[in-house]
Order: sequence, then structure tokens, then C-alpha cells
Amino acid sequence: MPATAPLARARVYSVDVLRGLIMIIMALDHVRDFFHQPAMTEDPLNPATTTPALYFTRWITHFCAPLFVLLSGLSVRLMHQRKSTAEISRFLFTRGLWLIVMEVTIVSFGLTFNPHLNLMILQVIWAIGVSFLFLALLVFLPWQAVLAIGILITCGHNLLDYTQAQPDFKPGVLWEFAHQTRYTYYPLFGGHGVIVFYPFLPWVGIMLMGYGLGRLLQADVAPAQRRKVLVGTGLGMLVLFGVLRGWNIYGDPQPWAGSFYSFMDVEKYPPSLLYSCATIGPGLLMLAALEHVRNRVTEIAKVYGSVPFFYYILHFYLIHLLCVAAFFISGRGTHEIVDPNVPFLFRPQDFGYPLWAAYLIWIAVVAVLYRPCKWYSQYKQTHKHWWLSYL
Repeated sequence: MPATAPLARARVYSVDVLRGLIMIIMALDHVRDFFHQPAMTEDPLNPATTTPALYFTRWITHFCAPLFVLLSGLSVRLMHQRKSTAEISRFLFTRGLWLIVMEVTIVSFGLTFNPHLNLMILQVIWAIGVSFLFLALLVFLPWQAVLAIGILITCGHNLLDYTQAQPDFKPGVLWEFAHQTRYTYYPLFGGHGVIVFYPFLPWVGIMLMGYGLGRLLQADVAPAQRRKVLVGTGLGMLVLFGVLRGWNIYGDPQPWAGSFYSFMDVEKYPPSLLYSCATIGPGLLMLAALEHVRNRVTEIAKVYGSVPFFYYILHFYLIHLLCVAAFFISGRGTHEIVDPNVPFLFRPQDFGYPLWAAYLIWIAVVAVLYRPCKWYSQYKQTHKHWWLSYL
């Protein structure tokens, strides 16, 4: 066996472990949406109404989307070692379209349980899909150029905030889809419509950065050099966050004032530069630390991280099915299935439980999904069907 094989496994292992950890944490936020009573009426990051436990519960899940997207780009770079550029481009184009279709059908139905699919919600899977379409074109460039474009978008897109802050500014559809969502409902056809939660441009930047950073995980990069760059970049992003946020210089549309809550409340929709620094920075430190760690916790996390899309789909359906069960167990009637103020069926605005109950349900959800994810992970390792790369 080549001497580089164990190192290669360690690199991929650390990526799967980190991805698994963020997938586990992600489920907490979605369980909170469905089961925590004030989730549909209050902002958990609002300093005036939140509690330390609620603030932490919401903020810790900020790591999920940017690292999910970053690691998706990084994984494409690793795949590029085994496939030609033309093959990678073709795969990215078809998978990008596939993910967008899945977002507006399977994922949206899992969220809403509306059989008519009247509402299609564009979230992280849509953002990854669109990012793949951009990367399908840019993958023909040198990786350094792709990385530079990603950094430029991530660092520069907040300059657009000054444009939209003008009193006479009138955003159009493209603006809302690309940069700044106002959660507008856009009717399409036959009673169907769409709402954008994840404007794609900033996420494209993060995807491209992930692709460029993937160069560090290639076999010809020494582990010590990889660790040095990951740690240095991670710490640099945290320092940049502290300086820019501390003096309210640039990088987030909302200046902070007066409290730690306000200081850490950075914009996710779309991900501001400061949001990206505060989440990706620690993520890179974790990626560096995990390369040589292997224990029971990392083995469990790797199971989820090796089948992220499979887990993502299943966890929404399981959470919503549990919500339906809780809805009827709590004595709710069929007339309450649809709440005009909430896009999710079986989740009235006044429905829910204390935060501690949401934590218990979260643990149960993650535990139940372990066996299916482990089975599918093993299936992918022992079968080479072309369609497995799309799931």
C-alpha cells in the first residue's frame, strides 16, 4: 500500500467528521423551529427577548450552512484529483440542476407537508446547486483564480449594502435572488410560488473558497504545512472579525451596540463577511485539529458526514412526522393543521414546548437516523452506481 494512503484517508476522514458534526448541530435548529413554542413568533437572537440558552442554541447552528457549503466546494476539489476537468464540470452542472429540483420538490415538501407544493422555499440546497453551476464554469480556471474569485465575492459583496441602503433604491427579482432577500413571495404558476431564504451570490463565494482551500488536502501537501495554513487562516479570519466588528468598520449591514448579544448577532441572510469570518474561521481550526483525532465521537460523526444529503432529507421528514404526532397527541384539531401565519402544516403558531424538550427531541432524531445513515454509508462504499454521487 502506498505510504500516502493513510494520510489520504486521514484528510478525507477529517472532512467527513467536521461535516458530520455540523449536520448533527443543524438538526437542533430545525427541531427548534418545529417544537420550540416561540420559534415562529420571536427572533432567538433578539437581545430584548432572548435568554442565554436560547441565544446559544440558535447561534451555535450558525456554523452549519457556511461550513456545509465550504466543505462541498472542498470535496469537489478532492474529486478533481480522480476525474478530468471536463468530467467534473459535467458532474457539477447536472448535480447543481438536480439539487435545485430537489430543493423545490422533496425538500420543500418535507418542510411544509403541503401536497400541492404551493410554497417552494429556496434554502441551502438551492444555494449549493446554484454554486455548483457557477463552479462548473469556473473549474476550468486555475484553482488560485477560483480561490481569488471566492475571496473577492465573500469580502466584497457587502459593498452592495450601501446601494440598497439608499432611500430611492428599488430591488428587483434578480437582486433578491442573488444578494438580499426580503422574503417576498413570488407567484409562479397554478397557485405555486417561491420564497428566497438563501440569496445565492455570497454562497457562491464560500463554495469557490472551499474549492480553492481543497488544494491543501491534496496528497502532495505535507500535513504540517496543511495544518499551518488552516490554523493561520482560521485565526486570521477571527482577528479580522474582531477588528471589523469591534470598530463597526465594514462587513455587516447592522452595526453592533451595547452588548455581547448585539456584537455576535451578524447577518446570515445573506451571509455577511463578518458572519463568514465568525463561522468559517473556527471551522478551519476544527478541520486542522481533527486530522489526527480518531475516537468514538469522531467515528459517529463520520457516519453522518459521509452521507450528508441523505441525512439532510431524512432529518426534515423525521422531524416533521414527529411534529405531526405531537400535534395530534396534544389534542389539536384538524382545523388547526393550516395556520396562515406559518408555512409548515401541523405547526400552528402557538404550538410547541419548552427549549429543553426541543433538545430531547433533537437527541432522539439524531439517534434514530444513525442506523439508516450507517447502512447507506456502507452501501456507498461497496457499490459504485453512478446515481450514488447524486445522493
